[in-house]
Amino acid sequence: MSIDRDVIEAVREMEEPELRRLFMLTRARLEQRGHEFPELGPGVKVRKQMVRCGKESCSSCPHGPYVYAYWTEDGRQRTKYLGRYDDLPETEND
Repeated sequence: MSIDRDVIEAVREMEEPELRRLFMLTRARLEQRGHEFPELGPGVKVRKQMVRCGKESCSSCPHGPYVYAYWTEDGRQRTKYLGRYDDLPETEND
């Protein structure tokens, strides 16, 4: 299966933060399908979660669902917001 030229061009134009986000999302999707990346260290775990905004007057809490990537780096737990769950591409494991 070939990749659409517009997608390739969009990836080429991405800055480092967007490329890191794309990498984490791609790796997590592949891990969901059973692929492993031992050379890259521990895996990135992706979780869907609802988030409370903290406003006392908010009647629509919690908000979301949002998707976050979790991994360990230099002995510390790291988290990266990946986007709204509805905005992310689906896989058969969702």
